[in-house]
Amino acid sequence: MDEHRVVVRPPDESGGRRVQVGGKTLGTAHCLHDLMGLLEQAGLEPLDEVAVAEHPRIEWHGGGPEVWKP
Repeated sequence: MDEHRVVVRPPDESGGRRVQVGGKTLGTAHCLHDLMGLLEQAGLEPLDEVAVAEHPRIEWHGGGPEVWKP
């Protein structure tokens, strides 16, 4: 994955958060584990839950990594 920002959108009505890189949607995550899988599939080095929560290229919109419900 290149150096684009990762944007984690606010939770939708089902609790899913759309994940985008460089304006392209990677998928929808329903928990940190889902998010880590999407990022790994996109080529970002494997991260643990703490690293995902604090990674400088990940922007959390509508709440941080602890928010998964609208």
